[in-house]
Amino acid sequence: MIKNLKGVKTLHNGVNMPYVGLGVYQMTEEEETAAAIKIAIEHGYRSIDTAHIYGNEQTVGRAVKESGVPREELFITTKVWNTNQGYDETMKAFEQSMKKLDMDYLDLYLVHWAVKDKYKETWRALERLYDEKVVKAIGVCNFQIHHLEDLAANSNEKPVVNQVELHPRLTQETLREYCQQHEIAIEAWSPIARGRLLEEPSLKHIADKHGKTTAQVILRWHLQNGHIIIPKSVHEERIRENTDLFDFELSMSDMNDINALNMNERFGPDPDNFNF
Repeated sequence: MIKNLKGVKTLHNGVNMPYVGLGVYQMTEEEETAAAIKIAIEHGYRSIDTAHIYGNEQTVGRAVKESGVPREELFITTKVWNTNQGYDETMKAFEQSMKKLDMDYLDLYLVHWAVKDKYKETWRALERLYDEKVVKAIGVCNFQIHHLEDLAANSNEKPVVNQVELHPRLTQETLREYCQQHEIAIEAWSPIARGRLLEEPSLKHIADKHGKTTAQVILRWHLQNGHIIIPKSVHEERIRENTDLFDFELSMSDMNDINALNMNERFGPDPDNFNF
């Protein structure tokens, strides 16, 4: 089990990815976003997760430079958006993202959604970028098992990561088992269900028992399940709180109680019924 914020998951291609990172989804105010990223790095975060569609890649690049931490000590992820998918389009989108980030290489590049009739060509572009060593690792977001199987039958590289909506109301056990069998790391977006579970009585009971917040309990549940997490916040207190996960351990009973909250309930789009 990871013991501190420096804990990393070794992906199947040998690249080390921090278990805990900062997500910057919906961070649109430039100075606030840059400040949050620099605060997170000051508190020990080494992974930042952005995407083309978030509109803040340029801010991420600036904040990383201004943080004073060497680029090689950081793990930067971005994603190709649905309207930029296809082989040639993805190659262009990657160049645009790298210009905005003002970086020479990327640690992880992800296919944001499985756009029908396009994601396999998109993946082929990611494989080329990986072969050219401008990307250290390639993966996907929001892929169901049938998407992963389709990709496996038509590709040379398998994803290192599948970033999916995952929280105690949507535990995705079948998908997690499949990914574990195929050495695809699971990364949780919306790891605390966009704050919807913070008043859940059973979580509050577990939190009180450990002297923690419900958010910390949920994030600890993720870590004990081996999930990579990217909680989002622009507030220093929350950014710090989201790192304070290593001085307690959930019991098997705690874990089972949290698992029992599953209702297969999505708060984000359904990957099989997404309006692309």
